[in-house]
Amino acid sequence: MARKTGSHSDITGPRVRQAALDLIARHGFAAVSMRRIAAEVGVHAGALYNYTPDKQSLLSDLMRGHMEELLAARERAAAEVAGRGPLERLEAFTRFHIRWHAPRAEAVFVSYMELRNLTPANFAGIERLRKSYEDELEAILRDGARSGLFAIEDTKIATLAIIAMLTGMTNWYREGGRLDVAAIEAIYWGLVRRAVGVEP
Repeated sequence: MARKTGSHSDITGPRVRQAALDLIARHGFAAVSMRRIAAEVGVHAGALYNYTPDKQSLLSDLMRGHMEELLAARERAAAEVAGRGPLERLEAFTRFHIRWHAPRAEAVFVSYMELRNLTPANFAGIERLRKSYEDELEAILRDGARSGLFAIEDTKIATLAIIAMLTGMTNWYREGGRLDVAAIEAIYWGLVRRAVGVEP
């Protein structure tokens, strides 16, 4: 552990956020104190307040940062298939989701499992970001359903089900395992195709 000091000159915001993310993912938000985060970084607890006003703000910032990074990456990826048909866009969305989330298991876990610990105001802010991501997928599904290409009874439920299925991959995927990310992308794309009524 690094030498503790009364100064905050030897720590940075990213180090605090990473320590908080690691600890919350392992132990849960309720079990992790600011003092414990400070010990992980190697400073006195008081130094953390130069970077965040409280633990609630730190959790909200972790989730907001995760979602904003996701949305920015998705915007760039979506531009590459803009104007194409719903099946191509759905495949691009599926593969993007797997590829982007695979190396971020801790952030994904915290972003989903700790929603219950956000204040109502912070929860509403994170939900708006999540809805932006979900809305893109639902728009793709609506386009496919209207054209008769997809067989979907309810596009909202289908959206939530597909995202839950894709995100669940982070619970078991480990780098260096039996399947690489490209193989997992292909398998999940087959599952998504069948879920919307399009056989490979």
